[in-house]
Amino acid sequence: MDRDRVRNICLALPGATENMQWGSDLVFKAADKMFAVMNLEPGPIAVSFKCTPEDFQDLSERPGCLPAPYLARAQWIAMESFDALPEREVQRLLGQSYELVVAKLPRKAREALLPKP
Repeated sequence: MDRDRVRNICLALPGATENMQWGSDLVFKAADKMFAVMNLEPGPIAVSFKCTPEDFQDLSERPGCLPAPYLARAQWIAMESFDALPEREVQRLLGQSYELVVAKLPRKAREALLPKP
């Protein structure tokens, strides 16, 4: 797994957008609410995302993953490298992060993310 793969997974989600924030972070959002953050420069964190409480607990105890700085209280996990978890699991977790964020949006904002028929 690499940056391009993470980016493609995130942008394949309905209505997902990306923008640069905080210098070198690529932030992925749904209706202006972030669901993943990827560092574009080498550093201690490769990518961070929101989790369920169960996944947060499990992932916090796994090598290569840790509670995300500044966002751990909101159940965000940080991966230290792109290969800290298997690609299928990362894909599931990024999709879940998106769904967790979308579920808290107002109805109109959720509907605006859906593709038009």
